[in-house]
Amino acid sequence: MIARILAISAAELRIAVRNRWVAIASTLMLLFSLALTFAGSAPTGALGVDLLTVSVASMTTLSVYLVPLLALLLAFDAIAGDVERGGLALVLTYPVSRTEVLIGKFGAHLACLALAIAIGFGTSGVVAWALGGVNAESLMALARLTLSALVLGATFLAVGYALSALARGPGAAAGLAIAVWVVFVVLYDLGLLGAVVYDGGGGFTRDVFPWLLAANPADAFRLFNLTGSDELALVTGLSGAASAMPAWAAPAALFAWPVVALLLARLALRKVEP
Repeated sequence: MIARILAISAAELRIAVRNRWVAIASTLMLLFSLALTFAGSAPTGALGVDLLTVSVASMTTLSVYLVPLLALLLAFDAIAGDVERGGLALVLTYPVSRTEVLIGKFGAHLACLALAIAIGFGTSGVVAWALGGVNAESLMALARLTLSALVLGATFLAVGYALSALARGPGAAAGLAIAVWVVFVVLYDLGLLGAVVYDGGGGFTRDVFPWLLAANPADAFRLFNLTGSDELALVTGLSGAASAMPAWAAPAALFAWPVVALLLARLALRKVEP
């Protein structure tokens, strides 16, 4: 079983490298991370925090938008494209299960994301250290950001596989992927903001709003990172939302999402006719 999964992962990695997905994702993460690191050097004195802390806060916001988008772009064609090209039918003629196909693709694409995230965030950490803006707490925040960004990417990879399996073709899968990204990353927060404004500080804002934040993987990621230290809470002002729920809520939601999404992807893949 392990050998079959590794073979599928190796094939998917070669495809990703050939299609320049690895280079594109790594370059985007590197450029945006460096831009935010250099831009964050201005307010550090006024806030009384080091450069890496400000950079981590900025890169967390970047990751909420960029990591899910990269994951969905990697995943939307994984099933629908194989079905259209006949690749899935060919693979399934061998003694390999659909679960092994899914895990093999997942491992390869997660490795691509891991490389891009490590290059982007790692280079920013080195630059912040060279400029003298690093301490032990900010290094822990950077490590926390790197790990959780990978978990966020894993969630949207699995969501992308589910959409790809349900779609009738790569074009439809791409449209569904963009729609899901817009809903989870943009419209969800806008809807919550409108509800909070309408509630005017009532029971919804105090008791329901924090849990709805934790239920969205993008917001759970943001809460997990931006309330993980006193300095980041100072920079972002999210301590109020975090204090309204147990400390385990955001990380539990964040780390549960990849498992749930993979199960949904496996159920969707079972119905695909190669």
